[in-house]
Amino acid sequence: MPTFKVNVHLVNVFANVINAQGAPVPGLTVDDFLLKEDGVPQKIALFERDTVLPLNIVLAIDTSGSVHKDSEVEHAAARSFFAGLVRPIDRVEELEFNDAVREVRSFTSDLRQLESGLTNLHGGSATAFYDAIYLGSQELAPRSGRRVLVVISDGTNTVKGRIGYKEALEAAVRGEVMIYSIIDVPVESSAGRELGGEHAMITLSEQTGGQYYYADSGSLQQVFARVSEDLRTQYLLGYYPPKGKDNDDFRTISVTLRNRPAGANEVVHHRPGYYPAN
Repeated sequence: MPTFKVNVHLVNVFANVINAQGAPVPGLTVDDFLLKEDGVPQKIALFERDTVLPLNIVLAIDTSGSVHKDSEVEHAAARSFFAGLVRPIDRVEELEFNDAVREVRSFTSDLRQLESGLTNLHGGSATAFYDAIYLGSQELAPRSGRRVLVVISDGTNTVKGRIGYKEALEAAVRGEVMIYSIIDVPVESSAGRELGGEHAMITLSEQTGGQYYYADSGSLQQVFARVSEDLRTQYLLGYYPPKGKDNDDFRTISVTLRNRPAGANEVVHHRPGYYPAN
């Protein structure tokens, strides 16, 4: 795993708790959570349910030739996503990527401007996937509150340059950006499709505390609804890292539940750790 560092004082961990049916589990308290760093329990100094922190979202849409989706369906799904999620304190930026990455709409909460941006996508032949992850993370990094990158793509990077998987992941981790991958494949069960891009999208989500979903034109609306529900029902757990550690090694974070009903089969999704600052 690549090594890079994050400036850390209070470590914020955004967590989603999902039951066996895939639905969020509301109403938990700080006493329901056990948080550990490198296997050692930590005191949770900050706890919020359905966090009220501002939400900063970059929606990055792959408009290359390798992704074939009805644009009207995509636009309608994104419009519903914004309308149901974005509050006056939240901000959304829209990017498209193909041969290069282009800002379609800068950060705003104005739904009319966001809708206008969705009608201003041009398309191209190649796929600058890692550039989009890197630049989207760079855009989010200086913003306060929650930072979320929602990317719609098949994950196949065909633009070769200085930005690869390692650099893209580093930018997201440095910026504490949660990546939500919407994996667009023509036929999900096709045995002959290229899996490298899908694996990259899955790993980027897992390593940043986000989630990933498969989608086609018939399910995109439902996928956006799941992302929206996920972001609306997050728990925020903050703790101060242990003193006395003087190395820069990756520090693991684990969040589990305690005192829950037997057979609840609840799963906690969160980022797996961080690299400390000097």
